[in-house]
Amino acid sequence: MSDLSASPQPAPESPAQEPSRSPWLLAKKSAARVQDWFTIQPMWIKVMVVAVALLIPALGVYSAALQQKQAAVAAELKAMNVAAAPAAIDARLPVVFGTGSVLGFLESNPVERITVVYKPLLWNLSERFVLIESQGKQYAYYPSDMETKIFADKAVTAAWGAKLNFVPRADLDPASLQVLERLDERFAGARPQSEKDGWKAGVSGVLSAALTVGLLGFLAFQLKGQFKSLKFLEPGQVQGSIDDLVGMDDIKGEVAQIKDQYQRRAEYAEYGISKPFNVMFSGPAGTGKTKLASYLAKELGLPILFHSAANLETGYVAGGANTLGRIAAMAKRRKRCIVFLDEAQDLFMKRGGHRKFDDDTQNSLLAILDGVRSRNEAEIIWIVASNFNSESMQMDEAMLRRFQMKVDFRLPNKEERLAIVKHYLSQRAGKVLPDLDLRHFVEVTEGRSPADLETIVNQAGITAVQAGDLIGADTLMQAAERVMVGNVNSNTTKERERDRRIIAIHEWGHFLVDFERERRQADGDWEKILADMKTIKISLKANPRNNALGFVFHKQGTNLLKTKGDIEHDVRVLLGGMANEELFFGEEGTTNGAHNDITRVTKLLHHAVAEMGMYRKTRLNFGALSNDGHGGGRHLDEETRGIMEAQSERLYGETKALLSRLKPLTEHLAGKLMDKGEMDLKEALFEIRSFEAACHEFSSRAGLASV
Repeated sequence: MSDLSASPQPAPESPAQEPSRSPWLLAKKSAARVQDWFTIQPMWIKVMVVAVALLIPALGVYSAALQQKQAAVAAELKAMNVAAAPAAIDARLPVVFGTGSVLGFLESNPVERITVVYKPLLWNLSERFVLIESQGKQYAYYPSDMETKIFADKAVTAAWGAKLNFVPRADLDPASLQVLERLDERFAGARPQSEKDGWKAGVSGVLSAALTVGLLGFLAFQLKGQFKSLKFLEPGQVQGSIDDLVGMDDIKGEVAQIKDQYQRRAEYAEYGISKPFNVMFSGPAGTGKTKLASYLAKELGLPILFHSAANLETGYVAGGANTLGRIAAMAKRRKRCIVFLDEAQDLFMKRGGHRKFDDDTQNSLLAILDGVRSRNEAEIIWIVASNFNSESMQMDEAMLRRFQMKVDFRLPNKEERLAIVKHYLSQRAGKVLPDLDLRHFVEVTEGRSPADLETIVNQAGITAVQAGDLIGADTLMQAAERVMVGNVNSNTTKERERDRRIIAIHEWGHFLVDFERERRQADGDWEKILADMKTIKISLKANPRNNALGFVFHKQGTNLLKTKGDIEHDVRVLLGGMANEELFFGEEGTTNGAHNDITRVTKLLHHAVAEMGMYRKTRLNFGALSNDGHGGGRHLDEETRGIMEAQSERLYGETKALLSRLKPLTEHLAGKLMDKGEMDLKEALFEIRSFEAACHEFSSRAGLASV
């Protein structure tokens, strides 16, 4: 099962969906991501972030209060500023330090002139220095903030208000500046508080802004890195639905049961069914485990987090366990969600590996999936998907018991493959030839997953675009060969005539052994032979995928149960290549091109003799007694070895005898194959029929035809 949504492109949003992009929802989504990130952080980072977050507004409030206070003082100074001509400090008169308050001195002494020297400190703050000329002396004062306010109020109505002169410090002559600098040293500790607070207000504001920018930058950097692997997908972001899936009704029924049990968990609990929602998806790759999990999340309206279990192992002790802990913390914060761990076959293996962090990750997952959970975790669905094959690998029993539900995915059957291919082609309806016959293509793709079928149809579309043509049966077959066999080229063997002939003889040996059996079973029906034979194409083109100088493109068989006769036939077909080489080139002319064939023959005969007890008086599986549990050939007993060698010798002799009778036909077919470079099944059968018809005609003319 794969993504078989009705359209490869997302449908345009309707007006009812537009609010999903509103600023409020975007802000809400961003806040949720920040909360997820905060949840999985260690305590010291949490404390640091909270401290900075509290410090930012505190500094902002402090800076604003100081600025407000400075603005009030500036306003008071402005009220004092009456129009008067600037005047310098009279250097002829002695300058003394005033005692008491400015107002007290003004009220009790005659005043000839009052000079206020000021200097701007910030945008709304000035420094004030008051010099009062009285009785032949100049009295210097630095009024406090409170004195400045009272001084400003009194200046409006007092008699001495008309004697005020305001002089900017920048306008003073050098002699006056020298006097003022000496006074600054004397009054350094008595400056007004507003002047002292000026730099504090500026620094507080700048620091608040810097911390704000720094915190936002830190969070953006953290979120960008963290959410590459840990990120919840909202239900509205999932394209398509479970109804768009083609075939696999049994698997969709299992998922529907999960949905029903989750939605009516209170009713199920009344029947004692109250275990956590731990679901195991298992099956071949490309069968749609990930897509079905996302559709389930959409059906239930739950956010879903995707994470590859292969990325849990970092090579450090507790690396995977820490990642699982962060995922669990994010899930607990959301309370209702789905966590999907993909490619988790290593987590199902038996514990006790040589690396400690292997067991650490598994133990952490066992604890998370435990049957005893808090109330906050009761609505979290954990889906663990793998390509685990329980027949060939041993599963950890403790892990197996953690799963309440198990869904076994499978490869699509013939009818489902046809429906899937038609669905993908319907998405390209305008670019597909009408009345397309897909029967042969569906036969060829036996044992392929829906993801493989989608890849083949996409490759057919690419080929059609490049050729400027519509997608047809030939285009699909070319795409199937490209995907299933790989890129091929003829240049590797084009100039190697000897190798090309050996390969041709070898491949026809395989083909003719299989052909003879199919012709016998079909009772001479050539149409049935065409439909039943596994071989699709024989080619002399090199295949870099398996480093072969030629290849046979064939479909997988449909028989899941093999009889003793089927196994012997498979052995004969595999031995046909080497047998034909020996017939044409002698025993010394056989090549190592049959290495893979011999290896497969050895495994087949070991399965038949050691594991199935064939050719023995007793039916015992001696392979089960080996250390690895898979019948490794390292511990073959002499009797098993002897039986395997005897059967191999017998079957090889039978194969060689069969091909010896077909040697003229092999010579004819090899010549045709070397001329064309490759031949499909239909062409091969045509050449066989033509050759046999020509031989029969020759025999008839020569009087050699059988009566």
